[in-house]
Amino acid sequence: MGLFRRGRIWWFRISVRGKLIRESTGTEDKKLAKRVYDKVKGQIAEGKWFQRLPERSFQEMMEKFLDEHGSKKASYSTSMGHVKNMTAFFGNCSLFQITPRLINEYKNKRHSDGVKSATINRELATLKKAFNLALKEWEWIESNPVSRVSMEPEDNKRDRWLTLHEEERLLKACPHWLREIVIFAINTGMRLSEILELSWEAVDFFRKTVTVFRSKNNERRTIPLNGAAIELLKSKAKVRLIKTNLVFYSPRVHKLLWKRNVSWVFQTVTRRAGINDFRFHDLRHNFATRLVQAGVDLYKVQKLLGHKSPSMTQRYAHHCPESLRHAVEVLDSTKTGTVQRIADESS
Repeated sequence: MGLFRRGRIWWFRISVRGKLIRESTGTEDKKLAKRVYDKVKGQIAEGKWFQRLPERSFQEMMEKFLDEHGSKKASYSTSMGHVKNMTAFFGNCSLFQITPRLINEYKNKRHSDGVKSATINRELATLKKAFNLALKEWEWIESNPVSRVSMEPEDNKRDRWLTLHEEERLLKACPHWLREIVIFAINTGMRLSEILELSWEAVDFFRKTVTVFRSKNNERRTIPLNGAAIELLKSKAKVRLIKTNLVFYSPRVHKLLWKRNVSWVFQTVTRRAGINDFRFHDLRHNFATRLVQAGVDLYKVQKLLGHKSPSMTQRYAHHCPESLRHAVEVLDSTKTGTVQRIADESS
């Protein structure tokens, strides 16, 4: 803490509410700079000193957020949707005008629009991230108003998977390009965005794996492939196009498929197949549920799904009584041993 020089000008360095502030005194005279520094310290002690920050708009912050952060995530299109919804509400407000009360009004507005709590929480998470960047990296603001706003309680746990008969009907109803994507999702548990962005560089036929270079959590993940997934990739490799390096692509323009369009076609197909209340993301739940029902332990399922926390995988625990059966059968063997020992002692 204290005075230091930059060129010929004296600056001061001081901590305010845990944040390190550096500011010019505007003078080359050290004695005068010392008086400026002492005055600022007195104002801080009295709660009368405020750092002079440039006034930035909400729209400016969100544009910078999308340019520097949003474009690096697999969920970029989702982030763009969040930003669009929030910009329609906050408009050209300056960042200093956005208070916890105003953010709470935004939550109420979204509820009145019929938006689910989970979607509101995802939007608040995007807003919080943008404000954190403006606070910690860009130094546009002194505090994050979203940190004082509570998230909405969610009840979005789904337990929907396909019966084998439903799976057969679904695959028959799919056009060829979508059938390949669905089969791959059923056998890998990958997210739709991960499948659509999969390139041939990520496929290793020798190790029988695919690598997700950019997951939802921005972490790299390698997924082992079963026989069905390997055979699908081998058949696609035989007719691989020079125009694109994508494994799954638009059948018309040979470019990246839009996630929203694929989801829309999938919903149309499920209705045609007579399958109710089933979304594309439920294929991921389908993958996990079948593994757990077959006795695969939850830790392995967690790693295959790329969940950061075991609690996210715990929703499938009720499907695994058979995988836990050997644990209670230990009691039978222990009891048998005890009975045999008593018999031996009696003889």
